[in-house]
Amino acid sequence: MRPKRSCAALELFKSSANGVEMEERDFFNEKNEVIPADVYCPKCRTTLQYEVRWLRRTKKPSLPPRADDRDRARFASARSYRVRLDDKLRCRNPKCGKTIEITSLQTVVFDQ
Repeated sequence: MRPKRSCAALELFKSSANGVEMEERDFFNEKNEVIPADVYCPKCRTTLQYEVRWLRRTKKPSLPPRADDRDRARFASARSYRVRLDDKLRCRNPKCGKTIEITSLQTVVFDQ
């Protein structure tokens, strides 16, 4: 037995081109980056520089040809941004070694 679709889901399915809605990653080029950041360890009370991994999503220069009007509106309002991949780091102080949660850096940073 097939599950019933709600009206909203059915309208979303009908409105997309070729029956497939475009995903957010269709609008962006993705690239992994490593950016140095100063992180404070609350246990040993030291601030050291760590390499933090980020995923940069850069807006594509043009929209793929299978886009419909709804996708064009989403693409027009899209902006390039970075997402932090690392949530925790290991303290590099040999006497400490505690796991540090990164709270001093934003999770998402929009590019200008």
